[in-house]
Amino acid sequence: MGPHPAVAAIRLAVRRVLHDILNEASRTPAYSPAAGENRTADDSRPAGVVPAPGTPHERPPSPLVLVACSGGADSMALASALAFEAPKLGFRAGGVTVDHGLQPGSDLRAEEVALRLREMGLDPVDSVAVTVGREGGPEAAARDARYAALDAAAARHGATAILLGHTRDDQAETVLLGLARGSGIRSLSGMAAVSGADGRYRRPFLQLDRQTARKACMVQSLPVWDDPHNADPAYTRSRLRHEGLPALEKALGKGVVEALARTAQLSRDDADALDAWARQAAASVRDAAGLLECAKLYALPPAVRRRILRRAAIEAGAPAGSLFARHIEEVDRLITGWRGQGAINLPGKVVAQRQGGRLVIRQG
Repeated sequence: MGPHPAVAAIRLAVRRVLHDILNEASRTPAYSPAAGENRTADDSRPAGVVPAPGTPHERPPSPLVLVACSGGADSMALASALAFEAPKLGFRAGGVTVDHGLQPGSDLRAEEVALRLREMGLDPVDSVAVTVGREGGPEAAARDARYAALDAAAARHGATAILLGHTRDDQAETVLLGLARGSGIRSLSGMAAVSGADGRYRRPFLQLDRQTARKACMVQSLPVWDDPHNADPAYTRSRLRHEGLPALEKALGKGVVEALARTAQLSRDDADALDAWARQAAASVRDAAGLLECAKLYALPPAVRRRILRRAAIEAGAPAGSLFARHIEEVDRLITGWRGQGAINLPGKVVAQRQGGRLVIRQG
């Protein structure tokens, strides 16, 4: 008799991601398939992975994949699936839990999570304490501190990837938050299945709902911790989770979460295509001196043109996180609604102005 359907689902999701990592590694110079390779019984390398040229008698260590685990149901289910699947494919599996220091006893809780991960057989396991700032609000500041700690752990251990336990429900919430900000199609695309430097972060559960992860923990008798912040109405995402989404499902019927997650994927595909178009068009709208030509920019579709303008502003020194749609719309009017208006001030002391049919974006 096979595993419970919920356990089977989370394991399959993790197995697919590990296979993706293997396939990507096999296309790099240091990891290439070897025809007729002789493997010993104790060879822990993934199939098709051979030592880099020049070290024929040395086996590289098996690639390490870390799981970011808070102790909640989603990440505990993910940790258990990684512990089960990784050895089968020749991976080492480790874990990281981050203590944000925002609640009494958080340090003890982090150590308890680390102990549970070690009991699953994960190694190495880190418990990392961080200091959460205030920039961007409490949720954004905690997220920034957490990802900085995860990046440091990956560098410290030489990890190939870090798995994150975001589910389809998290994706739906992210889409609605983006919609509320009015930030455009990129915000509506939600979280990417693969993100970070060199595709470091992987999210295997974006097609699974939160209940599946919780059920998998229950049938495996995995203790989970429910973060009280997730039910605190002081946090926007908490209000959306416990009030907003239920209200939408009551008004529109079941299936809202699935529809929002599907919207995220379709939006991401469209945004990726437009980004690629903008990258290709960027060189064609500059003159010999590298300045943007307003007439050529005007001929482009607005979605492509505004992407070029945003990239130009960032390259001039405008912080990406502080550059909003309204800023780009103002710069765009220098092209589409030119009436002799003056320079536009952008974040980071960047100035955009029209001069002789050229758009000049530079530090003020």
